[in-house]
Amino acid sequence: MKRHYYLFWLCAIVMSLATLSYFFLHPSIPIIDEYISVNKMPVIRPDYTDTVIPPNIAPLNFVVKEQGMQYYLKIHSAKGNNIDVFSKTGRIEIPIGQWRKLLNINRGSKIYFDIYTKDKISRWVRLKTITNSIANEDIDSYLVYRKILPVHSNWSQMGIYQRNLENFDESTILDNRFHGGICLNCHTFYNNRPDKMLIGIRSKKYGSSALLVEDRTVNKIGTKFTYVSWHPTGRLAAYSSNKVHQFFHSARNEVRDVIDMDSILLYYLVDSKTVKTSPNISKKQRLETYPTWSPDGRYLYFCSAPMLWSDRNNVPPERYDEVKYDLLRISYDLKSDKWGELETVLSTKDTGLSILEPRISPDGRWLLFCMCSYGSFPIHHQDSDLYLMDLSAQHTGQFEYRRLQINSNQSESWHSWSSNSRWIVFSSRRRNGLFTRSYLSYVDKAGKVYKPILLPQKDPLFYDSCLKTYSVPELVTKPVQVTGEKLARVIRSSRKIPTRLPITMATPKAGVIPEPWEERE
Repeated sequence: MKRHYYLFWLCAIVMSLATLSYFFLHPSIPIIDEYISVNKMPVIRPDYTDTVIPPNIAPLNFVVKEQGMQYYLKIHSAKGNNIDVFSKTGRIEIPIGQWRKLLNINRGSKIYFDIYTKDKISRWVRLKTITNSIANEDIDSYLVYRKILPVHSNWSQMGIYQRNLENFDESTILDNRFHGGICLNCHTFYNNRPDKMLIGIRSKKYGSSALLVEDRTVNKIGTKFTYVSWHPTGRLAAYSSNKVHQFFHSARNEVRDVIDMDSILLYYLVDSKTVKTSPNISKKQRLETYPTWSPDGRYLYFCSAPMLWSDRNNVPPERYDEVKYDLLRISYDLKSDKWGELETVLSTKDTGLSILEPRISPDGRWLLFCMCSYGSFPIHHQDSDLYLMDLSAQHTGQFEYRRLQINSNQSESWHSWSSNSRWIVFSSRRRNGLFTRSYLSYVDKAGKVYKPILLPQKDPLFYDSCLKTYSVPELVTKPVQVTGEKLARVIRSSRKIPTRLPITMATPKAGVIPEPWEERE
């Protein structure tokens, strides 16, 4: 009897403590009957204002950067219940369940953030309302990226991760710390699908190779893949082989620089397990890189520049800062495995800049690319900006293109499209000029690109203490299912698909590890 008596009181005490803890962590929402309105937009960080957001995005948690003793946020739209958030510190964490419901029933409508602050004399002040729009179209549910320390001379800590954009869940695809410190330098998906992908690896112990993932089957291809693009049929992948060197400046803000000493384009045929190339995409005195297929598979777009040096081993080479890339394309017939003639899509003679990283929207309408002053690594160029070309609008033999208004005064670089062509993700250093972060932007049917939003995190102060860069962001429709353990076993295995490559300076010799590879943006 006494035992039951003690258990009863123990349970009562535990429940009371739990109730007190809940109310301490979740204080009641104040009833604000009186307040004064001021004609001032609230400053919030990250800046989630005046833009278009995906209807399936995780809550846009933020910090109110206004003076106040207490803070109150009311989120409302045309339909559904309001979301009320009270904070004593200005940190706003939005309940995910209420957020999902409100966004889903208000697709295509406006969503409003009303922010109130309490001043030192206990008076509530209402700032101007923040207005955003909710898109009708979802963004692909997952984002895959590489996280690495910003000091790229050492890759002891590096991993490929996937983030569920509908919440804050992040999981590891492959972490190099468990495989002898390998370098993970690329991940490429077939049509935004995770069931078919390529991952490039480089290791002193296991050599350079590429992991080919098909459903849950993983094979190792015995060659170095750098930049890769899957043909829309999935039967072949075009890729570049690059000889890359890093060096350092002493008289500019970004001390690092990277030069592509030599490069060619090749393609891997999945069924026959063979590597091929064509004379027009592997010229000895040209640097070919960044391949990308048109969604109909008829053209391979890529970047090409003249090699301005004779000594391919001297770093940095002569006239390295004069190298500028043209945007070319070449037709391809899959049935006959025949290549056509080269066409110039956009010339550096017309732009005065180096044209890099072309990616075409899945609907075939828009080509997104970077341009910077020289070279092929826009992440290290503060002047690198994003441009959009309309492939349906061609006048006097040239395609129309424009610089996007979403650019900042820092480097904008690696980007990818969502499967429905309505969203892009890109890399930017706009927050502080040092750490690369991922940003999402809506692209409407007319090609207008809206103000980007920083990849949201549960902790709105997350990026203030995050010391890793987010590189190579790729949107996919579902999570990658193959496990890191399985990928690791294939990496360690001596079994691989043999390949024979055309011999160039960009081709790694047997048993020789290529020069240090700089991160993809």
